Order: sequence, then C-alpha cells, then structure tokens
Amino acid sequence: MIQRERLEAALQAARARLLQSRLPQGYWEGRLSSSALATATAVSALALAAQSQDQPLVTRGVMWLANTRNEDGGWGDTTDSPSNLATSLLGLSALIIAGGATQPTGSTAVAGTPELQQAIAHAERYVSTEAGAGPQERVAAITTAYGDDRTFAVPILANCALAGLASWEHIPGLPFHLAALPQGMYRAVGLQVVSYALPALIAVGLLLDHYNSPSSLVTRLVKRSVKSKVRRKLASLQPQHGGFLEATPLTSFVAMSLIPLYGADEPVARKCLDFLRTSVRADGSWPIDTNLSVWVTTSALSALDACGGSDLNDEQRTLKWIQAQQHQQVHPFTGARPGGWSWTHLPGGVPDADDTSGAILALAGRVEDDTITAGVRWLLRLQNSDGGWPPFCRGWGRLPFDRSCPDITAHALRALHAGDRDGPQVQGAVARGLRYLARQQRSDGSWLPLWFGSQATGDRTNPVLGTARVLVALAVLDPAGTAARQGLEYLARVENADGGWGGAKGVSSSVEETALVVSALSNWPQEMQGSLTKGISYLVGRVEDGTWTEAAPIGLYFARLWYSEELYPVIWTVEALGRAVRALYNCEQEGRRVRPAARTMEEI
Repeated sequence: MIQRERLEAALQAARARLLQSRLPQGYWEGRLSSSALATATAVSALALAAQSQDQPLVTRGVMWLANTRNEDGGWGDTTDSPSNLATSLLGLSALIIAGGATQPTGSTAVAGTPELQQAIAHAERYVSTEAGAGPQERVAAITTAYGDDRTFAVPILANCALAGLASWEHIPGLPFHLAALPQGMYRAVGLQVVSYALPALIAVGLLLDHYNSPSSLVTRLVKRSVKSKVRRKLASLQPQHGGFLEATPLTSFVAMSLIPLYGADEPVARKCLDFLRTSVRADGSWPIDTNLSVWVTTSALSALDACGGSDLNDEQRTLKWIQAQQHQQVHPFTGARPGGWSWTHLPGGVPDADDTSGAILALAGRVEDDTITAGVRWLLRLQNSDGGWPPFCRGWGRLPFDRSCPDITAHALRALHAGDRDGPQVQGAVARGLRYLARQQRSDGSWLPLWFGSQATGDRTNPVLGTARVLVALAVLDPAGTAARQGLEYLARVENADGGWGGAKGVSSSVEETALVVSALSNWPQEMQGSLTKGISYLVGRVEDGTWTEAAPIGLYFARLWYSEELYPVIWTVEALGRAVRALYNCEQEGRRVRPAARTMEEI
C-alpha cells in the first residue's frame, strides 16, 4: 500500500495545478497541440488567395512546416507523431503552392528558398516511398486508406491536385447536389461523407465538378440547376466568424475549393480566410480545432468532485458557465434539437452526445432548473436502434463518426442515470444501452473507443482507454455483471511492469491511460487491489518527478487525426487520485463530495 503522505501530496499538487488553470470566467480552455495537417491546409488556402496581407502568415507557416518535419521527410499530425501519408501529402502540397512551384491561381507568396526546396525534396521522397511517384498511384493510396469514406480522402486529393500532385480525372467526385435536398433526407440517400462534413461535400464537390464534370448530360444539368441553392446552403452553415466546426482543416478545404472558382472575395471564402488569420498561433502554426473548452471544463469539474471540489463561489461560476453553453435552437449543421452541448463555447461547435453527457454529469445534483431535463431528453432522442449512441446524428449511417460506439454509449448511460435514473424512458434506454455494450465487448474483454487511440498499437486503437471508460459506467449500472468482470480481467492482464498502462498490452505506460484505468479500478478496490495500488504508485511517481503533465497524442479528432491536449493528464490524474483516496481509505462523503477543506488524510 502506498504511503498516505505521498498520495496526499501528489493529489494536492495535481488539484492545485488544475485549479490554477481555470480562467477567471470560471471555465477551462486548455490547449490543443499544434498540427502539421492543420497548418498545411491553412497555408494552402492563404497562399491560393494570394493576398499581400497574408504573406507573413504563409511564410511563417511554411517555416514551421519546414522546421518540424520528421527525419524521414514527412509529417505526423502532431510534432510527437510518426509521419503518415495524408499529412505528408498535405504538407508537400502546401510547400509547393506557397513556393509557387505550381501556380494554379498565380500564387507566389513565398520565394523558392533553398530551405523550402530542400523540405519539398525530402517530403517528395517520403511520399514517393509510401505511395509511389505517380499522381495516379497517390490517388489510389489515399482512396485505399480511407475506403468508402470520402469525408477526408477527397479533400486531401483536391488539395494535392491544386498543387499538381494529383490529376483531377482520377479523384472520386462528391455529390454536392444532394445537399439541396431537405436535411431530413440526408441519411436516406447514403451520402459518402459523415454528418459534420456538409461544407466539404458542397465546396470540394463544386471544385471537382468544375475540373472534372460528369459525362452524363442529365447529371450535369441537375448539378448546374442547384449550384446556387447549395452555395446558399453552405453560407447558412457557416458561423459568423467563419470557422466551420472551429476546425482549421475543414475551413481551409472550403476556402481553397471556392477561391479558384469564385475568387478570394467570395463571401464564404472571405470569412474562412478571416478565421484562419485570427486563429494562427505565434509560432506560425494552427491547431486542429480552436479548443475543447466545454469538454475540459465538465471533465475538470467532475475530477474536482472526486477530491473535494473547489471554492463554492468558483464552482457556482463554473456551473453557470456550463449551463449557458447549452444549445437553445435547432442546429443548422445536424438539425439537432435544443438541449445538447458542443465541445466548445465558440460558435463553430455542434451539439454531440459525449459533451452533452459530460455536462449532465457535471450539473447533476447541483442545479435545480430544467437544464438537465432538456439534456436527458436530447440524449434519449439520439439513441440508435442498436441501443448505442453515435456522436451527432441518430441513424445517419455506417461511417465511423456517425455510428454507435462503446465509449460514447457508456458516457451517455452514466449521464442518464445521474440525470433521471427513475424515469421509465431512461430505464428502458439504459437497458438497451447495456445490451449494446455487451455485444460490443471483444473476446479478450476489452472495448474500443471512437475518440481516442494509441500511436503505438498496430491498428492504432486504444482498448485500454475504451475499457476504462466503459467500466466507469458499469460500476454504477452493472458492477457485478459478466461484462464488468471480463473488462477488469483484461485490464489486469495488460498492466505493465512499472504499474502503469499504455494503449494495449506491451505499449509503454502513459499518465493518461493509467489515470483513466485507476479511476475505473477504484470502483472495485478489493477485487483489484493489486493492480490498483501499482497504478496509483505509477501516477504518484510521475507527479513527484514532474513528468506527469507531458501530454501524449492519444486524442483522435474527426477522420482519425491525432492531437494532444495539455489538460488531459492534469484532469485525469486529479480524478484518479481523488477516486483512489476514497477507495483505499474509505473517506466519509458529504452528499457527493469529500470535505473540500481537508488538508491531510487524517482530516479527511
């Protein structure tokens, strides 16, 4: 058993770090890692616009890309990621467009310096090794990598074609004309992009139609007749500040598609460019998304709840901020009704199941109005017929970010239980959700998450993290069930010798995975005492040696793009150590909270 004094000191240090990072307005903002992919797409869009005011941004972006490429000449999604073909193709395209090596719209934003030419040569060598030297080979490599999902593959290839790295005739088209249909029909027509990608469907589809018009006269006439309508649709989806989903890549793809067709002053393109100008970082890079403020704030509040909460005035400020972020109108992107929460407080966010669940859990038992009731109803409407929850839209399709997934389902079940555990509709939904989780459990006892992965596993999945998230829900809803027992056995088998966990068996331990597992195992302190205490010792050791805040790229953004978030290790360590204190030392609880004034384990 780890010494109380060490555990107490580590918990207090972690808690203090988390509280210090809360903004005066009462919320946490966090910081996503800079992204080579996001930076590359932003550079391409700004360089294609060829406006003098953007030349410094393009130059700084090019230099950031040139200075952060990996030794093999390619780029990964973060500076801590191995190179991959998609990001490297986009990086190469950005350097070529910015350098004026090809001039699809007369772009000459950056002179062909030796450093730039060297970066282009090295990136070209990496891409040729991974996908072949010919344009057709590269198109085939990307389409094979993404399969039937054209959400990200086609925009990548369009960006490559603008740089002369791919041929327009080899790029699969996007049925932009289907966006003219009523929103309720989208799921019925089998769009080849996920629900959040309508802006790319429209803008990139228009660009591809211009360069590679369909041979069928009827199809050409249909598309021509709806172009004005879908452009109006695109404008209606754009937030006032210009950033679609707060996402640099999506916003950049829209801009670089519209600029060759209508010029940089086209209204949607102009607002896209404005967003890119205001979201660039001081070092010349862009993140994959602006922030995850709602997600990290609800997670932080839940973590603090596990170890005594915080000052009541600060807590009330945070609760009011979370309540204010609930969407009150039908969302134009997905048609979602009021009642849900997005991942961010900024205008580009879209309500989703995971963030709505996090908000309900943070507010439950603390607020008295109908905020939670509206959130519970929102979640109930989203449940799929298979019993699971998708991220955004019920019954949309089979593409990854529209289908049911275990981690989001487990989170939704916890939220429904906390928000309205006795309601008959909730009880039925929970029963269906538990059956879904039982079906999704793999033969080794694990579950796979959607929003997280591991760069060190062969298939880039993260069964450790997925299993931990599901077990936290089962601890409340079915702690003695077969599924929980098998999940616990899986985690015990894959624990590393140092006491921590990585994304799967044999993967090096990280603070993030270990903290989530410790939080889960703390619900079974007697059955899992050996694994639990070793995991706690690992976390305490990382806090003591100061390495616990080093964020790992375990987050998966849309289209499986890697990111790290600086608050993940902080938030999850606070929650893990707080839960561990309760589990090991049987702390008295006052309602939902350990006494917040506690300073020592004896006082607790």
